[in-house]
This record gives sequence, C-alpha cells and structure tokens, in this order.
Amino acid sequence: MLPLSRFTVLDLTRVRSGPTCVRQLADWGANVIKIEAPAEVEVGSGMGGDRHGPDFQHVHRNKRGITLNLKNPDGLALFRRMVAKADVVVENYRPDVKDRLGINFEALSAINPRIILGSISGFGQTGPYARRPGFDQIAQGMGGLMSVTGLPGQGPVRVGIPVADLTAGLYTALGIMVALLEREQTGKGRWVHTSLLEAMVAMMDFQATRWTMKHEVPKQVGNDHPTTVPTGLFRTKDGIMNLAGGGQDMWTRIVATLGIEEAAKAPEFATDKTRAQNRAKTNALLQAVLETDTTANWIEKLNKAGVPSGPVYAMDEVFADPQVQHLGLEWAVPHPQFGEVKLVRAPMNIEGVASPRRPTPERGEHTAEVLGEFGVSAEELAALKAKGAI
Repeated sequence: MLPLSRFTVLDLTRVRSGPTCVRQLADWGANVIKIEAPAEVEVGSGMGGDRHGPDFQHVHRNKRGITLNLKNPDGLALFRRMVAKADVVVENYRPDVKDRLGINFEALSAINPRIILGSISGFGQTGPYARRPGFDQIAQGMGGLMSVTGLPGQGPVRVGIPVADLTAGLYTALGIMVALLEREQTGKGRWVHTSLLEAMVAMMDFQATRWTMKHEVPKQVGNDHPTTVPTGLFRTKDGIMNLAGGGQDMWTRIVATLGIEEAAKAPEFATDKTRAQNRAKTNALLQAVLETDTTANWIEKLNKAGVPSGPVYAMDEVFADPQVQHLGLEWAVPHPQFGEVKLVRAPMNIEGVASPRRPTPERGEHTAEVLGEFGVSAEELAALKAKGAI
C-alpha cells in the first residue's frame, strides 16, 4: 500500500499551479480523480496545452479522469455527492468562481466536515487584486524575481521556468499534508490556500528579507551570487563553468588549487568583506588562471579540493550526465497509445516506496469506473449523460 492511498482527492485544477499541487499527492498513491468538463462544454484551452504533449502528460500523471459539468445542476449535485466521501478538493479558479458554483469551503464542509480544500489563486482570496486573472510571469514581475534576474543594466528578465506556478503548487501540497495531519487529531478539515504572488514573494527568501530587515533593494548581478564572492560563472580554455567559493576556508582551497597564493596576499583579497567590496578584481584574479585549462580538468581539481564547481548544461547534456542517469530522473511511464513516455520522476526518495506509473488519462476515461465507486448505477449514469451532467 502506498503512503497516501487512503486519501481520495477531487482534482478541479487546470493549467499548471493546481496540477503541480495534485501531482505531489498522486505520485505517492493518493486516489486522485481528475475532473474535467465534457468536451462539448469546454471553453478555450481548458486544462492547458496539447493533451498528448510533454507538459500535459507530466502534470496529470497518476490520476484517473472523469467528466463532470459543474454548471449543470445534476453535475453539481453529483460533485457534492462525491465530496461527502472524499478527503481533499483542490481548485485554482479565480476566488469568486467557487462562490458562484457553491463549492467554497463553507459549502463543502457543510457536506463533509472532514474535507480539506486546497485553493490557488493569482493574488490571494481577498484584497484589491483578488479577482484579477493570475499568470506566472505576472507574479514573477510583481514578486520581485524579474528585477534581480539578468545582467546588470539589462532590465528585468523572466526566469526560464514557471517558478511562481510551481512553487504555489508545492506550497499548497505541503499545506494539504499539514491539514491532513492535523485532521488526525481534530477530525476536522481546513481551507488551505495560497497564490502565485504569495509563493513568489516567499521564494525571494533572503532577497526579500534584505528589504524587510535592512531596506536594501537587491539589484541584478548576472551570473554572480548576490552576496557571496567568489561565486559565479567563469570562462575556461574550452567553455564555461560554475564555481562557488564563499567563506575563508573555501577561498584558501581555491587559492591553493589555482596556485595563486602570492597574488591572493593583496589586501583586497584578505577577507570575505574585502573580496565582496572588490568583486570585479577577485573574479578577474580567478578568471586569468581558469582560462588556462579545460572545464573538465578544473571541475575535477576543484571538486577534489572540496570546492563546489560544475558545468553548465543544455537539457540534452543534463540527461546525459552519469549522475543524473544514476539517479534515474528520466522516468518511463507505460502509455496505451504511445507505448512509453519519458517523464521526470518526483525528486523525493522514500526508501522502500516506489511511485505509481499511471499515464495521464484521456478525457473522461474513467467516468463509469469512478462514479460506480460513488454509488452511481449504470442507469443513473446514462440519465446523467443524457442531461449533459457528465
């Protein structure tokens, strides 16, 4: 039995932040039921992206899929019937939508006091921006990430992944786990909610607290670390490499490995503080030597000396790396149409537990099977379909 197999999750999410949350539960065995509108009533891009594309297949794996029309009174009644037996509902509508549908926490907990509702919005459930549509890049901009990303003077730069979406999903999944643990003591559910904006500000971490504690406004520093010197990207004889060397002990190791003991005796290199004040000179001192040998040789020498260093990979190189291959991060999932799809496994390792490998379902693939488990007979199923409820 998988760790979360005793929990039933009703998944109303779409696009990325919500599905990312639910995937954390599905990957450890939760009975996740992905609810989509019937194809004839779906508006726009629906769940987000090509159903058989890498993105969709990645975020919706390990779930069963049903169709349910929540705008239909019979469909909504059926959903409420499912809530009575479920443990968790997850949604990422705009805050007012669940109120209009009558599926907010107050309504759901009246049906099932043990229910946990996980909600993700763009800007929060209340406040002046609550009804604004949310999008990852908007949160990256408003949360401060774009202001510190990129080269000095370049202007704001978005990060290459939807980091606000992903972290909002992860934080919500963590909150749901906390609520499930608390429910074991209280017997009562909770409403767990966050937003892309909240998640993005939280992910700014020390950059955010540089402002809240000291009123420092972080700036772009390109490939250098904002506060630790020397840490950054350096050219080598045949390419580039990353080197991270904060702290006096690490600096001593770098100096010895590069053979720059005499030059490093200059006062501007004496302490962490002076090296930070003279970042350009510090980097130049290292750069002059690093250009004399290859990336591979420097990485070997520096890591042998206990100095963190590594290559800068394109995605094909990531999955060719022997450590990545050893860790088994490329993860094969059998698919009824494609034979096998290669996804990326959950990064957590729980010894003795293997995640299920269920492919992303087709729209409504498990409707009859799942609704049968909730007491819907074949005759009732046919009637619901005729009414446009499923």
